Amino acid sequence: MNYIVFDLEWNQSNTGKEPEVKELPFEIIDIGAIRMSDDRRMIGEYNQLIKPAVYQHMHHITSKIIHLHMQDLQRGIPFKEAMEMFSDFCGEDFIFCSWGSLDVYELQRNMRFYGIPLFSDGPLKFLDVQKLYSLAFEDGKSRRNLEYAVDALNIEKDIPFHRAFSDAYYTAKVMCLLPEEILEYCSFDTFLVPRSKEEEIHIRFPDYSKYISREFDDKHEAMLDKEVSSTKCFECNKNIRKKVRWFSPNGGKHFYCVGECPVHGYVKFKNRMRKTESESIYVVKTSKLIGEEDYQIIADKRRQLVDNKKKKKKD
Repeated sequence: MNYIVFDLEWNQSNTGKEPEVKELPFEIIDIGAIRMSDDRRMIGEYNQLIKPAVYQHMHHITSKIIHLHMQDLQRGIPFKEAMEMFSDFCGEDFIFCSWGSLDVYELQRNMRFYGIPLFSDGPLKFLDVQKLYSLAFEDGKSRRNLEYAVDALNIEKDIPFHRAFSDAYYTAKVMCLLPEEILEYCSFDTFLVPRSKEEEIHIRFPDYSKYISREFDDKHEAMLDKEVSSTKCFECNKNIRKKVRWFSPNGGKHFYCVGECPVHGYVKFKNRMRKTESESIYVVKTSKLIGEEDYQIIADKRRQLVDNKKKKKKD
């Protein structure tokens, strides 16, 4: 299997000069990629400007960041042609890698706009190198920019940043320095969500598990689903008793719950409610073991929420 480390630059509606196309708010204008072997050696390069077909005025911020102008893009080729070449470059057996999660999503949105078959018919597995850098070298929660990581790892800066190829090149350089075990922490892009219960994503990592649901009409329907609301021990996968029942401290964006396994202790569950383009709901659920202190923090949050609701009723 090869790693396709890629980066995109895109343009958008230049306010006041042309309207936004709802189906394509961000038009790709530059694709850069490095192909790496399974032992993370750089074995190929792809670098292509795209001739714009939707937005004919460069957004002033885009131009300032990437130092490209419309006359530069006229040397490019149409997106469909660029994607044919890019697909040939990727080959058959590969996994995408990018700095952050936006590029994978926008690549698929541009492909759909032009009627190009997508790389997957459901959530697309990829490696978010920004996340992996944090897991390997920081706290796992921080999200640094690419240049920060390059400096922190003492990688030589031999080409300028903020063009698709150069950012793919530096992302690949960071990839080379990641510990092998970190690469198992894959991500899933949800441009397309699971179409059925059978296609839902269940994956277990060393210290947490993740579940991606199919679509539901609304949050209430989602939370009534047995799998969405289930509480299974992260370690033994057995159903466990709820110590803190499901609650949302932020108006239904996230729901939390804590269960207690008689063998492995407290397990924290978090349901993130995500919207699709059609305004339906899908759920990204994580579960992990926690200690007594974290359990008390969550229990106190729920208790405070209940107290506040009682107070409002009295008032």
